[in-house]
Formats: sequence, C-alpha cells, structure tokens
Amino acid sequence: QVQLVESGGGLVQTGGSLRLSCAASGTTITFNAMGWYRQAPGKQRELVAAITSGSDTIYADSVKGRFTISRDKGKNTVYLQMNSLKPEDTAVYYCNTDQYYSDSGEVREYWGQGTQVTVSS
Repeated sequence: QVQLVESGGGLVQTGGSLRLSCAASGTTITFNAMGWYRQAPGKQRELVAAITSGSDTIYADSVKGRFTISRDKGKNTVYLQMNSLKPEDTAVYYCNTDQYYSDSGEVREYWGQGTQVTVSS
C-alpha cells in the first residue's frame, strides 16, 4: 500500500519561503512520476509541479521561477521549495503519484492528506 505524508506547511508573509516534503512508503519515487497539487477554498485542485521518473520537471505558469520540485532517492522523499510566496499561493498542498501494479496491470492514484500553506499580505 502506497502512503504519502506531506509536511512543511505553515503561515508565512508575502515574499517568504517554505519547503514542503512528501515522504513516500510502499513505492519507490524514482520509478514514478510525483506531483504537487494545491486547492484553494472554492477552487478546483490544480497541478503545481511534477517530476517524472526521468527527472523531467513541469510547473504551472503561476509558479515558474519561484517553485522548485526535487527528490531525494535515499529518503524516498519529494520536495517543493517555494520562494517569493504570494497570497494567491494560499492553499492546501497535496502530494500525488500513480502506482502501476504489474501483476494486475492496474494503475492506482494516491494522494497525501495535504498540508496547509497560508501566505499573509
């Protein structure tokens, strides 16, 4: 069973920084694409950043140049470094991955419980 546990959220002022962590168990992060999503009140969940098994990265236009996704193979953990934070970055941030099961051919999607990021103006 895959488990994703996020941490690192909190309250920060505009222009500040936070680093989110997503510790994975039951899977190996280098085999999967890993993503960070966020959901603000009253809005749909949106992709913020993702890193593929081949280490390619993609970012939402709204965070390019400010956020960086990375991973630590030894710790089986994915990070989201967030700099120059803005009030519009306020949301619950979720870690996500799709796990392929070769015995059944099934792909299952997993989400963490989320971590709140609040940026004050």
